[in-house]
Amino acid sequence: MRWRIAALVAAAICAVAAAVGFIVHHASRDRELNQARDAASTTLDRAALTYARSGTVQGTGAVLDAPGLPEGLRDLAARGRKGTEYATDPEGPAMWAARPAGERVLSVRIDLTTTLRDIGALDTSMAWAGVLTTAVVLPLGVVSAGRMSRRLRAAAGTARRIADGDLDARIEAAPRPRDEIAEISTAVDTMAAALQQRLRSEQRFTADVAHELRTPLMGLVTAAELLPEGGQAAGYVRDRVRVLAALVEDLLEISRLDAGAERPDLSPCRLGPLVEDMAARPGLPAAPMEVVVEEGAESAEVWTDPRRLERILSNLIVNAHRHGSPPVTVTVAADGRTVKVRDHGSGYPDAVLDDGPQRFRTGARERGTGHGLGLTIALGQAQLIGATLEFTNARDGGAEATLRLPEKEPIHG
Repeated sequence: MRWRIAALVAAAICAVAAAVGFIVHHASRDRELNQARDAASTTLDRAALTYARSGTVQGTGAVLDAPGLPEGLRDLAARGRKGTEYATDPEGPAMWAARPAGERVLSVRIDLTTTLRDIGALDTSMAWAGVLTTAVVLPLGVVSAGRMSRRLRAAAGTARRIADGDLDARIEAAPRPRDEIAEISTAVDTMAAALQQRLRSEQRFTADVAHELRTPLMGLVTAAELLPEGGQAAGYVRDRVRVLAALVEDLLEISRLDAGAERPDLSPCRLGPLVEDMAARPGLPAAPMEVVVEEGAESAEVWTDPRRLERILSNLIVNAHRHGSPPVTVTVAADGRTVKVRDHGSGYPDAVLDDGPQRFRTGARERGTGHGLGLTIALGQAQLIGATLEFTNARDGGAEATLRLPEKEPIHG
């Protein structure tokens, strides 16, 4: 934007200089020509009076039947009329005046070579004045535009930080001029503050609800375990209580992630064996699942929190089984720090692809099969250990989640 403004300033200066030069040039030229016309006409009248009295024009500045007289004036005098005309002849530019003198033509020629040369010098001076003005004003415009551009870039950068989740980011860190950019900055800061307050209120509400539910829920879990075995109703109650308990634990985990109370316990580990060992443990869905460890991944090490990594992958695998179609494939890439979890269902809904996972929004056609918390927790845990989690749809069908752990030097010893 800085260079666009600078170009606009330069163009405006050049346009103004050209317009002023054009006006001044034509005004000066018209004035000099009018003065020359008046002078030629006055001299011609005096010469005609002298010629009428003495029959001679010597010393009057006029000439009888001048050879260089323009044909238009010669014809005008032949018709008995007086006139003036600007013309350029071999001797240079001049103003002519002519009138009849009996059978002859009396004329006056005023040379304008010096006058027009002065006008040309004036044009050159105005051109240099325009260049000098541009040279002085343009740097000032660049500096001013640079300040505006820096302020706009700072505002845009802060807005991107806010969009990425840094609600503490603010634009107006110091007093600034009260202009349109300052108004935009104030509006963005106000929006961020309001959004931060609303989000924190929602986070506190989620945490308070989860904490309030946890105590009576533990009693409900205990009571459900005391129900007699074998009854269909008792089994249904135990299952629903377990689902409710898992939901409350997920809400508590999300509230801890929102509050920033979680801290990763980083240590070196090999991703390939970790994924194979996790897939072999009980607790994951029994539907078909394949683990692929590419060549080179077995020996590569990453610096991460194994417990949180297992939590992320288990949530991704459960989500793939719940909302996708078998088989579910877990692939550890050859770089040893990338894991892909893919199913062969209808893929992620557009809301997940565009905005990421949202709590209590599964995007699934069926209702009651999830709360949208699994992917939300996986994303929060990934951010906590410095990893990136991307959600895409495979070209040949199915949802694909890609977890990339931060690149670190392998630890040996």
